[in-house]
Amino acid sequence: MGFGQLVIGPPGSGKTTYCNGIQHFFQLTGRPCAVINLDPANHDPPYECAVSVEELITLEEAQREFNLGPNGAMVYCIEYVSKNLDWLKERVTPLVAEGKYVLFDLPGQVELFNMHDALREVVAAITGPEWNLRLCTVHLIDSHLCADPAKYIAALMLSLSSMLHLETPHVNVLSKVDLMDKYGELDFNLEYYADVMNLEYLADRILDGNQDAIGTAPSPGQTMMRKKYGKLTKGLCELVEDFGLVNFTTLSIEDKASVERVVQLTDKSIGYFNAGGFSAAAGPGMENAVGGTDYDERALVSNMTVGSNYERHHEVQERFFTDRDERVVPP
Repeated sequence: MGFGQLVIGPPGSGKTTYCNGIQHFFQLTGRPCAVINLDPANHDPPYECAVSVEELITLEEAQREFNLGPNGAMVYCIEYVSKNLDWLKERVTPLVAEGKYVLFDLPGQVELFNMHDALREVVAAITGPEWNLRLCTVHLIDSHLCADPAKYIAALMLSLSSMLHLETPHVNVLSKVDLMDKYGELDFNLEYYADVMNLEYLADRILDGNQDAIGTAPSPGQTMMRKKYGKLTKGLCELVEDFGLVNFTTLSIEDKASVERVVQLTDKSIGYFNAGGFSAAAGPGMENAVGGTDYDERALVSNMTVGSNYERHHEVQERFFTDRDERVVPP
């Protein structure tokens, strides 16, 4: 049995950077890893690419042959992959047989992972009995969206839709948390956005707020839209809360502790042995998160912790936020 991740998220959310960082992290911790590039628009990824979809089809070929725009060509490329799964299986199966942990770097077009069937067919095949792969979906959302309540709610809906559409274990990640302060002040503490708490407060901020995310007065058009779609905004918030599926962990890809938390979560979600632990051969300074390099690899994954509430939220906020004391969590 093999293990791995599907890395998805909107354009600019940091998917390729994440794959590069995780591959480097696994190399340092002694876990064999292979990255599969399924993004036909990612021509020169910074990571070591074991398999690239460009061996099968390129975005430019689809555009040229069928006179398609970038989005249409991207959809066609993923449909082409779904029709040629034997090509993908032939290249991935040897990697799994070698014991490598597999990362699939996917395109950023949101329609692919929240409504279109082609990617879901690819995922269903990969996780089916023939491939024998356990995959966790890592959904990256740029953390700066938290500074704009409307965009944050849209990100919640995208995450929920993707979870329901792909039907895989999901870890939702607020990426680039180290840059979060540069995009404007947050209305509440980081914990509020990561744990998706009491969204009615956020809906009220959208409807009653006098300023936008960067502190300037909203235009008359923005004010009209807020009033016109007030009930819809509250309805979307209620929908997310009713499902109760969406929450986030935070990530700064250059921060070791942050990466460790994400790895622990993904390992636990798919039952990967030695979840959160690292090889004793990894070298000094890379001891596992549960105390020392003598970690028992037979330990039950369900017994592994993924950090306290302080480690997941408050400690992150203290390190990366400058005005943290002014923010509150609603009761």
